[in-house]
Amino acid sequence: MSIFDLILDVGFLAAAVRLSIPLLLGTLSELTAERSGVLNLGIEGMMLSGALAGFGTAFATGSLWLGVGAAIAIGMLLGAFMAVLVVHLRLDQTVTGLGVSMAATGLVFYSYRLGFGESSTPPSITPFKSIPLPFLSDIPVIGQVFFNQYALTYAAYLLVPALAFFLYRTPAGLSLRTVGENPKAASAAGIDPIRIRVLALIFAGGLAGLAGAYLNLAAFGSFTFGIISGRGWICLALVVLGRWNPIGCACAALLFGAIDAFQLRLQASGSVDLPYQLLLALPYAATLVAMILNSRRSGGPAALMQPYDAEQR
Repeated sequence: MSIFDLILDVGFLAAAVRLSIPLLLGTLSELTAERSGVLNLGIEGMMLSGALAGFGTAFATGSLWLGVGAAIAIGMLLGAFMAVLVVHLRLDQTVTGLGVSMAATGLVFYSYRLGFGESSTPPSITPFKSIPLPFLSDIPVIGQVFFNQYALTYAAYLLVPALAFFLYRTPAGLSLRTVGENPKAASAAGIDPIRIRVLALIFAGGLAGLAGAYLNLAAFGSFTFGIISGRGWICLALVVLGRWNPIGCACAALLFGAIDAFQLRLQASGSVDLPYQLLLALPYAATLVAMILNSRRSGGPAALMQPYDAEQR
């Protein structure tokens, strides 16, 4: 199969959509946090924690939806913890985010070994099945690509316009964006920047946990230590590439999902005589290129990474 035929294959396009969903959920998570003025570098650890919480709960109870709930809950808990550190205590967002991510990663690895031991065959679950939508899934090509997916995929579809509507068409969304641009002006207008940032981080944490859980509850059906594989860091770049807009972020996530699916298909086809390590690095290399090309056009929230002190005028 030539590269051109591979790109036009329906199976490849459907895989691109599936692989874009954890990136989409993670990017919308980071978008929400950054719109409030907080850079959440703890997203990688939140995604990994959500992946283990979702898998462990589904494995123990046999319920995938309980796993989804557990993943969202642990993500929200980590988001609240992050909020205490960077919003209430006003610690440095970069150092704190990295610390939360590393601490969560260490706790996840310890918890996994404590709960599952070290067997040669990792435990697994039966993941979500694809749900073809009536009539829509019968549309040639588009139906199989977009409307024969998992329930979580459809939820992610709906989240994009819902978040866009919230940000640009509701008073609460305006408050969130105002806090991210100028928290002092927001406070003068009667908005509580601390409350807004705390709620934004809790919501962002829940989405990050769901993004991690998607990988084993829908895509893979098992948990491995490398399941996130730096996707959280890619989400940070996709927010910039998407210009802090839900629609733009969705397009960026779909693009990088396609790049990930492309490198996997290249490995499977054997049509390119390159070390598989180079192919695995393709999404990360694309991230660097996109960041370089977009660096001069990026314009995030003006108060991003700026702590807010209610007593300081």
